[in-house]
Amino acid sequence: MRVMKEIVPVEPVLPPAPGAEQHPALDFANSAVALPGGQFVDLLGAPATANQWLIEHDLAPDDVELQETCAAQLRSLREQVRALLAARIGGHPALPGAVAAVNDALTRAPAASMLHWDLTRGPYRAASHPTAQIVEHALAVLADDAADLLTGPDAERLTACGSTPCNRYLLRHGRRHWCSIRCGDRARAARAYARRTQAEVPPEA
Repeated sequence: MRVMKEIVPVEPVLPPAPGAEQHPALDFANSAVALPGGQFVDLLGAPATANQWLIEHDLAPDDVELQETCAAQLRSLREQVRALLAARIGGHPALPGAVAAVNDALTRAPAASMLHWDLTRGPYRAASHPTAQIVEHALAVLADDAADLLTGPDAERLTACGSTPCNRYLLRHGRRHWCSIRCGDRARAARAYARRTQAEVPPEA
C-alpha cells in the first residue's frame, strides 16, 4: 500500500439490495454486478475501486491505497461467499473450499498489536505489517458477517434476484424477489412480452 493521492469516484450501479444495510457481507457478495447487454461491473476489480469500496463500508482509512494483491484477496473471498450463499439458497452442500476460505479469513486478523523494541524508541507496540493488517481486518469482518448471515435468522430470507441477468443476492421481503426497482420493472416487462408473444402465435393446423 502507499499514500493515496486521490479517491477515484465510482457511481453505484444499482442501489444496495434489501438486507445490505444490515449485512455488509451481502453488499460484498453483490460487488460484482451483471447488467443487461452483457455488461459486467466489478467494484473490486481494480485496487483504487476496491479501496473506495472498503472506505465506504468503514473497513479502511481514506489515506491508503490497496495494491493488486490485496484487491485479489478481496475478490477471492467474495467468490467463496457467493458460492456459500448460492448453496444456502439452493439447499445444496457447500464446497469445503468455500467454508475453509471463510474460516481462514476469520482467523487472520491479529488480535493485538505486537511488542517492538529499538534503540531509539525503546519498547513500543504496533502492528507488524499495518498495511496488510487493514486488509486482513476487512476480510475478517466480512467473513464474520457472512457466517452470521448464513447461520442466523435472516438466512431463511436469503434469495437471488429473479430478474435475468442480475446476479445479486438479497433478503426477501414478502413476495419480493428483486434486488431493485429497475430489476423488478425489467422482470415484469419480460413476463408481459412473453405473454404477448405467446398470444400472437397462431394455433397449429
